[in-house]
Parts: sequence; C-alpha cells; structure tokens
Amino acid sequence: MLRTTGLTKRFGGITATDHVDFELGEELTSLIGPNGAGKTTFFNLLTGALTPSEGTVEFERDGQWIDITDAEPQETAQLGIHRSFQITNIFPTSTVLENVRVAAQAHGENSLRLWRNVNAFEEHYEEARRILERVGLDGQEQVTAENLSHGEKRQLEVAIALAGDPDVLLLDEPNAGVSSENVDDIKALIEDVATDHAVLLVEHNMDIVMDVSERVVVLNQGAIIADDVPENVRGDPDVQEAYLGGYEAGDLERQAATDGGIV
Repeated sequence: MLRTTGLTKRFGGITATDHVDFELGEELTSLIGPNGAGKTTFFNLLTGALTPSEGTVEFERDGQWIDITDAEPQETAQLGIHRSFQITNIFPTSTVLENVRVAAQAHGENSLRLWRNVNAFEEHYEEARRILERVGLDGQEQVTAENLSHGEKRQLEVAIALAGDPDVLLLDEPNAGVSSENVDDIKALIEDVATDHAVLLVEHNMDIVMDVSERVVVLNQGAIIADDVPENVRGDPDVQEAYLGGYEAGDLERQAATDGGIV
C-alpha cells in the first residue's frame, strides 16, 4: 500500500534517512531504532512534511502505484495516509466531538465549504460519534479536549487520525506519556485499528511492539538493519548490538525510563 525506493534525506552533512527501500502491506508493522535513527524523518518523508534528497515514495490506490514523492501533507492525507504525532496534536479548547468532526469534514467532500453552518454536516458528526465509540471516548463528546487525561488525549488523537476512513495509519508513539494503568487500553486500540487499516507504528514500549506487530523494521543511522517477524528481530545480533541488547520482556521499558526514551 505504501513503498519507498532509495529514500534518502540529508541535512547538510548529516544523512538522516539513507537509501531506504521499504514496503507496507495490509499489516501492522512497527518501526523501531535508537534515538536519532531517522524514524521521525522517515514519517515526515512518507507524509510530505519533508521532501527527500533522493528516492521515491509511492502509494497504491485501486491497484495502481501513484508517485507521491513531491505531494504536500494535505494531498497525502486526502489520498488516505493519516498520521498521529509523538506530541499530542489536538484543538485543546474545542470539545472532543468537535475535534473529530473537524477532521472528518477536512477529509470529506465538504472540506472547502466552511462558510456553511456546521449543523448542515450531520454526516460528519455521525462519523465522529462512531469513531469516538470505537476508541473508547463515547460519553465524553462534550468534554473540552484540554480536560481529558493524557491517555484520553492519545485516544482522541487516534480518533482524529481515523477520520475520513484512511487506508494507512502512521502512529507516532501513541503510548508516549501514558500512565501504566492505561497502557493496555492503548495497546488494545492499536490492535483494533489494525484490523481494518494498514498501520506503521513507532513505539518505544518494546513489550507492545513485540506483542502487536506482524513485522518489525529496525532503523539505525538512517538505514534499515533488520526487517522480519518480531521473534527473529529480537534475536538478530545486529539489532542487539545497535539497540536491543538482549531484550527480555519488560527490559526496554525499564531502560527507556532510565534513558529518557529510546526511539
């Protein structure tokens, strides 16, 4: 559904993404790697927030591959590639319902008809309510977004990314800052959205990565050093040297607390 060929991004003398060949199918793939590995740059290249120095980005639509290398973020979003962000990106003074309604309208056929009364767009409210029920925020439609807990804000951001029924979801650390008692809720949400979307997940919690992923891709210094099922990646000596260090369940979460974050 989404693929790159020779994708490279340089910032002066620094190569942040180094000739990456990658393809995402209808699956849940996690992208991991040490700090500075190039994961955020890669996301920005996929969504048009950055223009590559070399290489191409393509998106599959109706069996045809479309070159979206030079597309703007709003164009990739309209095509069906939606993204959540590492730092919560919501309208804090708007209600939960309005946050999702605005996103639904932005991706719908009424996106340019903003002068009309919003009550004329009941279909967008209906879509928003369905999505909020799916992510576990039903009953909180009229709560102002800034009054949500941090975990609920992450759920809201996933809801916003789901608006407009995208084909591909890029989830950038949806568990970041979430309290330990809410981790299972976010994990369940990731697994749920992956049932009917292709998902590319960046996540620092390796217990989640190993549990939910069908495939794990490891970046180091901008290049892919491993691409395999979770169990094989966990035992890969190159990955262990660069990142995992002999991962056992719970190890990397504890290391992240010590290091201030790994990916």
